[in-house]
Amino acid sequence: MTSTTTPRDTTVLDRAREVVLDRGEALGYDDIVAVLNTPDELLPDLLALAHDVRLKYNGEEVEVEGIVSLKTGGCPEDCHFCSQSGQFTSPVRSVWLNIPELVRAAEQTAATGASEFCIVAAVRGPDAKLMSQMREGVKAIKEAVDIEVAASLGMLSQEQVDDLVDMGVHRYNHNLEAARSYFTKVVTTHSYDERWDTCTMVKESGMELCCGGLVGMGETVEQRAELASQLAELEPHEVPLNFLNPRPGTPFGDLEPMGSSDALRTIAAFRLALPRTILRYAGGRELTLGDLGTRDGLLGGINAVIVGNYLTTLGRDPREDLALLDELQMPIKALNATL
Repeated sequence: MTSTTTPRDTTVLDRAREVVLDRGEALGYDDIVAVLNTPDELLPDLLALAHDVRLKYNGEEVEVEGIVSLKTGGCPEDCHFCSQSGQFTSPVRSVWLNIPELVRAAEQTAATGASEFCIVAAVRGPDAKLMSQMREGVKAIKEAVDIEVAASLGMLSQEQVDDLVDMGVHRYNHNLEAARSYFTKVVTTHSYDERWDTCTMVKESGMELCCGGLVGMGETVEQRAELASQLAELEPHEVPLNFLNPRPGTPFGDLEPMGSSDALRTIAAFRLALPRTILRYAGGRELTLGDLGTRDGLLGGINAVIVGNYLTTLGRDPREDLALLDELQMPIKALNATL
């Protein structure tokens, strides 16, 4: 008896290849949903397609960034994934860095080969004290080290946007966090529209916009596709992709981490939805993907990484990421290439 095998149905990938790789268009919502439902047997082909898209529209270079928290903990907002909220019992307490500590962190980041240093504060939005400290800190960093400075300080007014531009902040991070339809399950103390408005002001100011979100927070596959589509509509310069790392004491602390196959499908889907955007590995990849998955993601659409630790969770040793990039023959983007 002659054995037969069922041919693989590659319709989804054929469609994605035609739309994104051949025609140069972003994948739409329905196609993103289809990609996120790709069976495991097609995952290697999907990652290869996403990698081809990354190389065609973004080149082989990888942008490396370090981050530091200027003000940690005590945030008044109730983002259910975040241990920095003052409303939860998570063991993170309010701490401020002084300017010399900030400069040292920037110098350490530059020593890894990173081209960008992001200053983050756990606040709803910056007050006068924080804006003053930012001005002093950015000035001190620029005098001490050759690195671009980014910021993530919550929701902004137009005056604050203008002040950050005047300081020389070249990129601002403000994530949508979740799809509009799932947002109230994640945050109740501010609205999706407030986040969107800050992102719009940043884009109009001339600063680069860094805007992404988290996946694995209990959202459906369709809501994951919705987030990718809404980010594509916003057209940020960079999208950091975070995977939930459940933190004790938060409302999402008991959720199971996303499986590695779903995480890799998500990376590929976001690349196909945002073919020309910097897609950055951010928080949670160590838990969700591990060493092997981290490699697969770099070969599946990722073209930027945060090195070192995150705001309240540990990351990989920067030397491990840099060694992996070297092994994969992925050059680090030079500082002047980010200007």
